[in-house]
Amino acid sequence: MAEPGKVYLVGAGPGDPGLLTLKGQRCLAEADLVLYDGLVNSLILRHSRAEAERTCRVDTGRGKRLDQSAINDQLIEAARAGKTVVRLKGGDPFIFGRGSEEAAALAEAGIPFEVIPGITAATAAAEYAGISLTHRDLASAVAFITGHENPGKPAQALDYEQLSRFSGTLVFYMGLHRLPQIAAALVEHGRSSTTPVAVISRGTTPQQRTITGTLDDIAEKVRNAALHAPSLIIVGECVLQRDRINWFESLPLFGVSIGITRPPGQADEVIDLVLSRGGEPVLMPTMAIRPIRDWSEVDAKLDQIGEFDWIVFTSVNAVDAVFGRLWKRGGDARQLGSGRIACIGPATAERLERFGVRADLVPEVYRGEALADSLAPHVKGKRVLWPRANRGRDVLPEGLTTAGAIYEEVIVYEHQDLDAAPVSVLERIDGSALDWVALGSPAVARQVADWLAGRDVANTRFAAISPVTEQAALEAGLNVDAVATEHTWAGLIRAIEETVTQGRSR
Repeated sequence: MAEPGKVYLVGAGPGDPGLLTLKGQRCLAEADLVLYDGLVNSLILRHSRAEAERTCRVDTGRGKRLDQSAINDQLIEAARAGKTVVRLKGGDPFIFGRGSEEAAALAEAGIPFEVIPGITAATAAAEYAGISLTHRDLASAVAFITGHENPGKPAQALDYEQLSRFSGTLVFYMGLHRLPQIAAALVEHGRSSTTPVAVISRGTTPQQRTITGTLDDIAEKVRNAALHAPSLIIVGECVLQRDRINWFESLPLFGVSIGITRPPGQADEVIDLVLSRGGEPVLMPTMAIRPIRDWSEVDAKLDQIGEFDWIVFTSVNAVDAVFGRLWKRGGDARQLGSGRIACIGPATAERLERFGVRADLVPEVYRGEALADSLAPHVKGKRVLWPRANRGRDVLPEGLTTAGAIYEEVIVYEHQDLDAAPVSVLERIDGSALDWVALGSPAVARQVADWLAGRDVANTRFAAISPVTEQAALEAGLNVDAVATEHTWAGLIRAIEETVTQGRSR
């Protein structure tokens, strides 16, 4: 019988994908199968190439609940098949997360497992709302309490008389639907009706909403605000800190959703940038990057690469393709000889540096026209190679040929259009739930316009990475509300942020 695999019970944190631990990230990278809770941010799955499956839910007639026994069986079955399994759970696996039940089932079945702690919702959501659960002047203790006990238990275990006398901060998980009863029970057993309370919905995400009040009025305030689960209820004087240290909801893109149209696997830096500004990145790739099938022409150029005076890179994909092929053939950057390197912008130059190569020329404006103009004084009579995609603008070859260069090109990767927009993205646009779409090239602008033809996009705004992209968008029927002055993805997100900030200040 084959050796069983191993199961890692990994805490994913409460919503912000950046709160995943380094050990959790490593487990995901090594996994063969990932079973993840519905509350886990799917952006965390970027760290794994494994098959990923959202855990099953069954309809009980009283709403939906996790079928825990089925999940336990699936973990055991996958491990017995020799797989490395990550059970990815929202928050921390053992804090109101049923992780201990799963661990017990694995132990009984003789399956090796580890528990990787995660940041629990109470600490993370409170801090993202500007609330410290302990404070030397306000609270020397904190209690974590379930607001939703197991309905199968014969009696309620919570002692509200003891809780009302607790001198520290009370944090109730999963108690939104019972908020009136919780508040009333605490007051009935002696807690002051003027005790500060905060209710945090969807904590640590761009959809975070925080309502504050007192035990006397919080239920009505939350009902009027129509908050959604998951949520936390925080009771205690520590809530008063929020007025001074509420940092997350003050970020410049807080609550703003932005469609990221970069290809799969190439959007990580943009995603992280949007998250760092408080926004919600929504993945909507318009194309995929594919390796070419026949490398014979590329190999012929690489055999001569040391003979070129200039090599021009206009994308990180071209850099990866050229240096990846060099390496696969047993070579490295030394084959470039004395040839000089030009890059269209800083991102491409930074990718070169990963291969130990420094760019000799980067134009001040990151466009094909500017690159051609910057190269023009240096290339007359010189042999120039452009490793490129299977399609793109022809500004560069026209400019180099006019400047007297001996111009050559070779296709080193392919763009492949995706047939349709993700259904989830179209649903968001139809529901006026996507604030912006970031257009990264003229081709992207045309593809997005084609996807959205006939849809009402009045509540979605569009931003272009350059004036050329803006023009393509306008010609395709899209209104453009922001244009990047620095023609990079960082510049594009900055342009959206500036427009949002200006709108909020009016």
